[in-house]
Amino acid sequence: MSLTIAMLGGAVAGLGLLLAGYLLVQPGTSGPVALAQLDARLARGRRQANLTSDRRHQEESARMRRLGAEVSDTLDKRGVRLPGSIGPALALVGQSREMFLAQSIVGALVGFLAPVIALSPLIAVGAVSLVVPLWVMLIGAAVGLVLPYLQVKSKAEDRRRDFRHVVSSFLDLVSMNLAGGRGVPEALQAAASISDSWAMVRIRDTLEAARLQGVTPWAALGVLGDEVDVDELRDLSAALALVAEDGAKVRDSLSARAASMRRRELADTEGRAAARSQSMLVAQLLLCVGFLLFLMYPAVAKVLA
Repeated sequence: MSLTIAMLGGAVAGLGLLLAGYLLVQPGTSGPVALAQLDARLARGRRQANLTSDRRHQEESARMRRLGAEVSDTLDKRGVRLPGSIGPALALVGQSREMFLAQSIVGALVGFLAPVIALSPLIAVGAVSLVVPLWVMLIGAAVGLVLPYLQVKSKAEDRRRDFRHVVSSFLDLVSMNLAGGRGVPEALQAAASISDSWAMVRIRDTLEAARLQGVTPWAALGVLGDEVDVDELRDLSAALALVAEDGAKVRDSLSARAASMRRRELADTEGRAAARSQSMLVAQLLLCVGFLLFLMYPAVAKVLA
C-alpha cells in the first residue's frame, strides 16, 4: 500500500511540475500573432454573448473557466487546434470553449486516479497487487479526456435536429410574410417573433445583432449557419441574398425547401424508430435465450453429472 501511495504521489507531483512548466515557459509571441489571437478571443466572446438560448455561461464555475482560459491560451500559443466539429457543437450546446477544456483536463485527471481509488479497498485487504498497472491509469485518463467531447457531440446532434425542425417552420413563416407583401428584413423579423423556443430565440437574436451592427440579415443567418453547422440556414442565406440583390422571387422555393426538410425529418424519425425497434427485438431475444437456458440447466446438469 505504501508503494502504491508513493508511486501515485510521484506521478501526481510529476504531472503537476510538467503542467506548471508547460504553462510558465511560454514561447515568444510576435505582434501579428498576438493581434490574431486577440481577434479570435474577441470573436469567441461575441459568439458566447449571443448564446441566449440557455444562458448556460452564467452557470459555469469561475475557477473552471479560468483553468480553461489558461489551457486555451497555451494551446493557441503552441499552435494546437481543436477538432473542427467541436466549435459548432459547443455553439449549439451553449457551452464555452474554456469550460469544455477545463472539463476535459479534470476528466483526464479523474480518469487517471479512478483505478487507484476503485482498487484501494481490494488493495487494503490484500486481494490484488499493490501496484496498479500504468496502462490502466492511462486508459482511464484517455476515457476521461474523450468523455466530455462525446457528451457534447451527442447533445449537439439532438439540438441540431431540433434546430432543423425549427428552420423548416421558419421557412414557411418567411414565405407567408413575403407573400403578404413585406420586405425581406421585415419578413425575417416577423417570422422570428412567432415562437420563444431556444432555436427561434437564437435566430431572433442573430437578426437583432445584425440590425445593430449594420449587417444584412441574410448574411447574419449565413454566419449563424456556419457557427452551428446547419446547411439549411446557409441555403436560406443564399436564397434571400438573391431576393435582395437580383429581385428573384423565391417564395415558392422557400415553401418547397420547407416541405423537403419535413420529408427528410420524417424519414430520419422513421429510421431511428426502426433502429430502436430492432434493438428492442434483440433484447427480447436475449431474454428468451436466458429463460431457455434457465429451463434447460437442471436437465443438462443431471445428464453431465
